[in-house]
Amino acid sequence: MTMASEATVDRAAVVDHMIDAVVAVLNRDSVQVTEQTRLMDELGLDSTNVLELLMHIEDRLDVVIDSDTLEQHHFESVGTLADYVIGQGLA
Repeated sequence: MTMASEATVDRAAVVDHMIDAVVAVLNRDSVQVTEQTRLMDELGLDSTNVLELLMHIEDRLDVVIDSDTLEQHHFESVGTLADYVIGQGLA
């Protein structure tokens, strides 16, 4: 259980988890991923990669992602996806 004093989310830590998840999904050690990396345009994620990425994120961050609120623009970059996950009540 999360302590009340930990109610604020460390965005940088969430972004780091996102980057780790993206690298794991791509299964390429040489890929350079930052908060600004465009998931579809630069990395070429497809629908299968996206599903795998979401599962990694849910596991690593102990969050449930509501697919009904997930939209294409959330996958613009690592940072936009991190913001979406934080907005899902990650605490």
